[in-house]
Amino acid sequence: MTGFDLTRLLAERGAERYDLHTRHLNHQLPRMLRTIGFDKVYERAEGAYFWDAEGRDYLDMLAGFGVMGLGRHHPVVRQALHDVLDAQLPDLTRFDCAPLPGLLAEKLLAHAPHLDRVFFGNSGTEAVETALKFARYATGRPRVLYCTHAFHGLTTGALSVNGEDGFRDGFAPLLPDTAVEMGDLAALERELKRGDVAGFVVEPIQGKGVHPAPPGFLRAAQELLHRHKALLIADEVQTGLGRTGDFFAYQHEDGVEPDLVCVAKALSGGYVPVGATLGKDWIFKKVYSSMDRVLVHSASFGANAQAMAAGLAVLTVLEDERLVAHARHTGELLRSRLAALVGEYELLHDVRGRGLMIGIEFGRPSSLGLRSRWTMLQAARKGLFAQMVVVPLLQRHRILTQVSGDHLEVIKLIPPLIIGEPEVDRFVEAFTAVMDDAHGGGGLLWDFGRTLVKQAVAHR
Repeated sequence: MTGFDLTRLLAERGAERYDLHTRHLNHQLPRMLRTIGFDKVYERAEGAYFWDAEGRDYLDMLAGFGVMGLGRHHPVVRQALHDVLDAQLPDLTRFDCAPLPGLLAEKLLAHAPHLDRVFFGNSGTEAVETALKFARYATGRPRVLYCTHAFHGLTTGALSVNGEDGFRDGFAPLLPDTAVEMGDLAALERELKRGDVAGFVVEPIQGKGVHPAPPGFLRAAQELLHRHKALLIADEVQTGLGRTGDFFAYQHEDGVEPDLVCVAKALSGGYVPVGATLGKDWIFKKVYSSMDRVLVHSASFGANAQAMAAGLAVLTVLEDERLVAHARHTGELLRSRLAALVGEYELLHDVRGRGLMIGIEFGRPSSLGLRSRWTMLQAARKGLFAQMVVVPLLQRHRILTQVSGDHLEVIKLIPPLIIGEPEVDRFVEAFTAVMDDAHGGGGLLWDFGRTLVKQAVAHR
């Protein structure tokens, strides 16, 4: 018998978590968490909630950046993983055709009937890397277009289609690429006329800032791409699997049928990393054109039994619990109640999104007193006001959210798809209280803002 005891290890050394990260991992993470007051210690989690050692609950409106689509520890996914481990399957022999990958591919493709085949990797960035490679090989062209402010992952290929310089700086040279503005069909067509474009990768709703593609843009882009023999690649890593109220976000627009679709995050059930690239038959057949090329693109842990079991369980739960429709209904309730506050608070400028992917945008107020405070924050660092809202939501109301991107005055809500009216009520009441404090001109929120300004200046 081994001497390993996970429960004892966590009991003995769990309290060292922040020090361990400081010494052995990304040392800036604990520093950042302590700076903004997010250095909490969570003891357990279930559904849409965490609990700390004192038994206080925290509402999760972040869902692990979208990974926890079903919430944490869904019993169906847990049981599927118990079952697959107990089955002692001959996994990853590399020279057989296991049933679970085929079954998961079949179930995924049922939601995208215009697509034919699936490649399984381990993450969203791998799904994007696969799409980039397949598009370049299938078309014989080197260049991939993407949108400004896009985020498609941080490996080298995916980084080449990342729309933010902060992520790209210092990692060149990258792949041949060109950014176009979301919605700018003229710019897209200009690039396509050069004849070297393999494809255009796009998030139907951009995660940074929560900006949906303008109505009609995806279909018009698809027509332009196909006219110039290039491919439309939909990055559904965060927006897919019901997040926006349809199974895939591109399905909000009639007639859009991407050539390649990337999914990940929620497909894991929050347990086993998995990514998938769905594509048309002719693309896969061109890449895997002969037996000599059977392993020309592969992943050592791709299609492992645990990941496939988790994915099958997730898709079954989405269907059985009707979570796609539930996300549409609950998301509209949350968005409409927040949108109703826009006229009440001058710092609140916009509420947008689809389903349970919602952006709350703040902007320059009109009254003199608030405007001077806003200007002070903007001079120190753009995006500080949104962070000022995120912090009291956690510290005073025990609700976890995130700022939607660096230097953005936008909070992004991507809660588990299982939340209902009680969670909507809790968030709206807490958000209203924070806005009341902000518009009161004093209080804890602006005190914290002054602290952030000092820290921002000190870290320049």
